[in-house]
Amino acid sequence: MSRVLIIGCGGVASVAIRKCCQVSEVFTDICIASRTVEKCDRLAQALAGKTKTRITTARVDADSVEEVKDLIRSYRPDLVMNIALPYQDLTIMDACLACGVNYMDTANYEPENTDDPAWRAVYEKRCRELGFSAYFDYSWQWAYREKFEKAGLTALLGCGFDPGVTQAYCAYAAKHEFDTIDTIDILDCNGGDHGYPFATNFNPEVNLREVSAPGSYWENGRWVEVPAMSIKREYNFAEVGKKDMYLLHHEEIESLAANFPGVRRIRFFMTFGQSYLTHMKCLEDVGMLSTTPVHFEGVDIVPIKFLKALLPDPATLGPRTVGKTNIGCIFTGKKDGKDKTFCIYNVCDHQACYREVESQAISYTTGVPAMCGALMLLTGAWNTPGVHTVEEFDPDPFLDALDRYGLPRSIDRNPVLVD
Repeated sequence: MSRVLIIGCGGVASVAIRKCCQVSEVFTDICIASRTVEKCDRLAQALAGKTKTRITTARVDADSVEEVKDLIRSYRPDLVMNIALPYQDLTIMDACLACGVNYMDTANYEPENTDDPAWRAVYEKRCRELGFSAYFDYSWQWAYREKFEKAGLTALLGCGFDPGVTQAYCAYAAKHEFDTIDTIDILDCNGGDHGYPFATNFNPEVNLREVSAPGSYWENGRWVEVPAMSIKREYNFAEVGKKDMYLLHHEEIESLAANFPGVRRIRFFMTFGQSYLTHMKCLEDVGMLSTTPVHFEGVDIVPIKFLKALLPDPATLGPRTVGKTNIGCIFTGKKDGKDKTFCIYNVCDHQACYREVESQAISYTTGVPAMCGALMLLTGAWNTPGVHTVEEFDPDPFLDALDRYGLPRSIDRNPVLVD
């Protein structure tokens, strides 16, 4: 029996909550909390009578450590699942430490206002130290390692699909398939079509900032940074077909480089259609991706937040999105002295996801791993105190849970490699 506080009630959180309710023997009690409690109430009402999990709701401003602490102390959860925005990771981690409760999230910390002068000074120093210029990195949360260790608490970072499942795939490959791994290519393909001229499949602020940032990859013990979207490849994805994909910076490269020091090169690619790229470039050129407030008719407006209000809510894309996703990892290396290639991946159908949990596959492929990661923490399969990423734990029970709850793995022992 476990009590879980879930902060967030957007598309990903809705999937995670619905999946938790499918495992009511573990998730016996859930409190759904958000700044907009009405969203929590609507989801709780939709699930009423469909699960044995007892569901309550609460309002919380996750930017306020004190509000989060008050909620934790009143609800007394065994775990806090942070499925809100990555801007709030540190606030919620602080509250968990103060209240003595385990923590997990689906994406690593990044600041909300990247143009704040005080933050820019810290950021520029970190760029020099880290070797890449992305706004998001693990170092902010890794700084909490000793605090969580001393408190005997576990913090699980980035337990979505990528990051998350892709790191478990890497741990699985190292445990079962290779003696040494030479290269890792992470490929994220969304072959879905929602019918809009332009929309993002998850939070627009996070999505557009991630895609418009310079790309980077790990090679020979150092970071190589390249202009945004400057490295393009075409790849034929199983059950999806040929798609253009572009090299991006992605957080799991950082942790994989730290935890698999013998790997020569680690890259991340994501597919994009030309219409998406054209819209994004136009928006960037006119300043709509900026986080710097603009004073307009007596009001300060943050351009990217205004853009978010104009774009379709990712949580509403489910009914109209068709097609499939294909996300996985391709490895090269050696086994028993012989060269080897190996690919492990998942294919997910947008409409099948909607029929099950009223969501498109992008939210599904993040929400299901969040539930499975929570399951690992609550059942004791993963319980090492400290701050950890997914690949630091035994991948087998986690991947078995994914197989059971909606994201089964597929394996290709002779994959086509990315040049």
